[in-house]
This record gives sequence, structure tokens and C-alpha cells, in this order.
Amino acid sequence: MKTDELKKQIAAARSRYYRLVLLVGSAATGKTEILVQTARDEGYPYINLNLALSQKLLEYPARMRALRLPRIVETIIGETGKNTVLLDNTEILFDPVLQQDPLRLLQQVSRNRTIVAAWNGKFEGGALVYAEPDHPEYRKYYEVDALICPLE
Repeated sequence: MKTDELKKQIAAARSRYYRLVLLVGSAATGKTEILVQTARDEGYPYINLNLALSQKLLEYPARMRALRLPRIVETIIGETGKNTVLLDNTEILFDPVLQQDPLRLLQQVSRNRTIVAAWNGKFEGGALVYAEPDHPEYRKYYEVDALICPLE
């Protein structure tokens, strides 16, 4: 996928209930490069979610982190002041300790703005997959209400 294709998906997402675009692929597919280039070309904010969220979560005791996480993500995105935000390195959302449904969380934050999020996994047989079935962070979603941009 090239940045031009991603820009078309971003435009298409603006008319949807969940304005979510998932850039799906393994670490070696160039998701980061595509997001960085699109951010540069269009002036969209680029957020390394693992870094930004882990820094904010340190401010809370471990037992409060799962409860605060959705609001913290919303704040991180909201602080950009932009209607389209690019999220890279979203793996922290899958940490079992944080007790989140990553897709649902991304959908929630995409209700009022367009979110393009890197998804380190695959889209196969109509299912969005993260990790392998025996991994503690494994997730598999069917009928995903988002625009899926597979890179492999």
C-alpha cells in the first residue's frame, strides 16, 4: 500500500459511524514508514501510542491503569486538536494486564475524529487477527466495523 491509497481510505472513513482505518500487517511491512510519510504529507499528527500511553500510565497506581486507559487514550489524541490522527505502535492496548478490548477502544476514539491505527497482525478469511492463538494477547475479530488496509 502506498500513501496515496491510505489517503483515499482516510477520506472514505470520514463518512462512517466509526471513522477508523486499520493499517494491518506485520512489523516488516512498513506500516511506520507509511504513517510517517502520510503525516508529513498531510500535516496529520503522528503518535507512537506505546510511548505516549506508557508514560501517562506511570502516573497511576497499577490497579487504576485499566480503568483510566480509555480516558488517557482519548486525552492523548484530543491534545492534538486535529480531526485526523495517526496511531503507530498500538501493541500496548493488547497487554492482558490492562484488560482492554483494543478494537472496541479504537472504535470509541474514532467516533468524533478519523483514526488511522497500525495493527500488527493480519486480515485473513474476513477476520482481523492479532498474535497467534496460543499467545496471551491473541485476538480475532469478525465483521469489523472499520476500513481495513492489509499490507501483505
